[in-house]
Amino acid sequence: MIQTITELVTFDEFIDWYPENSEYHYELHNGEIIEMPKATGKHSKVSGFTALKVGIEIERLNLPYFIPKEAVIKPMREESGYEPDIIVLNEQTIGNEPRWEKSSIITMGSSVPLILEVTSTNWEDDYARKLEAYELMGIQEYWIIDYLGLGGRRFIGNPKQPTFSVYQLVDGEYQVKLFRNCDRIESPIFPELNLTPEQVFAKGK
Repeated sequence: MIQTITELVTFDEFIDWYPENSEYHYELHNGEIIEMPKATGKHSKVSGFTALKVGIEIERLNLPYFIPKEAVIKPMREESGYEPDIIVLNEQTIGNEPRWEKSSIITMGSSVPLILEVTSTNWEDDYARKLEAYELMGIQEYWIIDYLGLGGRRFIGNPKQPTFSVYQLVDGEYQVKLFRNCDRIESPIFPELNLTPEQVFAKGK
C-alpha cells in the first residue's frame, strides 16, 4: 500500500506525488493528503447510472458539454485538490484552463456547469468542505446524491432519509432544493431532465 505524506504539501507537490495507476484514490484537503474510501459496488453503480443519464441529456440536447474520465478540481484560496464522482465540463470554455491539456486540472468555475458527488461515509466533505469550495469557485450547479441518507439532519432533514440535493448558484451563493422518492429532479442546467431520486437510489439497493 502507498503511504500518504504526513507533512503538509502544496497542490503542485500533491500532483507530482500522486502515483500513476494507483488502486487507491487520494485528495488534498488544506495541504493534507487524504486516502479516500474506495467506492463500493453500489456507490459505483449509482454514480455510473447518473453519469449515463446526464450524458444522454447532453447528447439529446446537443449541448457543448462532456464528462471526462478524470479531472482534479483546484479550489481557490486553499491547498486542496478534489476528484468529484462526476464532473461536467464546458467544451466552449475549457480552452481557457491553463492546466487542463497537460494535467486535467480545473481551476475556474466557468469550465464546470455541474459537479456531482455520491455521498459515502465521508459525507461531511460533500456537504461542507466541497460545497463551500465549489460555491467560491462559481460552479453553477452541484448535486449531492445521498442514496443512504447519511448526511446530517441540517442538510437532509429529520428523520434522515435518502435525499437528492440540487445546489444552484444564485447571486454568488448556493440555494438548495431537496428531492426524494418520486419527485422529478429539477435542474437549471438540464431543465428537461426526466429523472427521479427513486430511479437513482434503486441502483444502490
